[in-house]
Amino acid sequence: MKDGTASVSDYAFAHNSGLTSITLPNSVIAIGVAAFQECSGLTSLTLPNSVASIGQWAFRDCSSLSSVEIPESVTAVGYAAFSGTPWYNNQPDGVVYAGLALYAYKGTMPDATSIILKDGTVSITDYAFGNRSGLTSVTLPNTLTTIGMEAFSECSGLTTLTIPGSVTFIGDGAFWDCRGLTDVYSYIADLSKVKNGRTVFAAWSGSWIPEDTFDYSGRTLHVPQGKADAYQADEHWNPYFGLIVDDLMPDILPGDVNSDLEVNIADINAVISIILGENSGTTAADVNGDGEINIADINAAIILSGTRN
Repeated sequence: MKDGTASVSDYAFAHNSGLTSITLPNSVIAIGVAAFQECSGLTSLTLPNSVASIGQWAFRDCSSLSSVEIPESVTAVGYAAFSGTPWYNNQPDGVVYAGLALYAYKGTMPDATSIILKDGTVSITDYAFGNRSGLTSVTLPNTLTTIGMEAFSECSGLTTLTIPGSVTFIGDGAFWDCRGLTDVYSYIADLSKVKNGRTVFAAWSGSWIPEDTFDYSGRTLHVPQGKADAYQADEHWNPYFGLIVDDLMPDILPGDVNSDLEVNIADINAVISIILGENSGTTAADVNGDGEINIADINAAIILSGTRN
């Protein structure tokens, strides 16, 4: 593939069993939907550090693909991108990462399972924990920006949930039919910067009779101080909670060095100034949460700001 190539289009090489090797230049940012699906001759894959996203089904049913190297530049991975590959099948049961994306939970989940996502996690892939009734607790890091479609749907064992202020996208039905939820703590301070899917917190009553709707009166939504009115006016949140209370102190948004509730070019410049010793460091400047402020935090701030093309 020639240098300068920025993306691999949807279905570009799909069903080409004769493809045995692929070299991606360090300019490729995105790999499209089903781009290499059913390329049964592929045995290994090394993605360059330029790759940020991998589309759904991108390498699905590449039945000989046993070796995969995914850099931390990858922050988004589509559903079933690696299903049907020896690489995925050989992963141990439990959480499977692809770069900084939590790609899937593999295997049967034991009862009363608690999951703590690693610091630096940027996204959770669609359906990653779907229909896992054994999940009773999940801890989301302050680096998380994306919760995929039905990522936690039908996780009936969840009773409480904390959503960090770094989240900017919540997919359709992300917490659909989590009927055990009683308390949700959202540290999102500016709802205008969040793209919500449909019926994120909706639950099924168990009856097909339209009038028999789920009773949300037992659910409480806890939000940052002074933000109750905004949540009550938002159709993605208000209908699914019996009570909304603004009893949370504002969350520290990683990368928001100037504390304006945004991560943008001004914050990237601020991190650079701290590294150069021109200004003192802040907690928000340690964007990837590794306890240090260095070049890795600049890259993380670029990702969070959305300025990376």
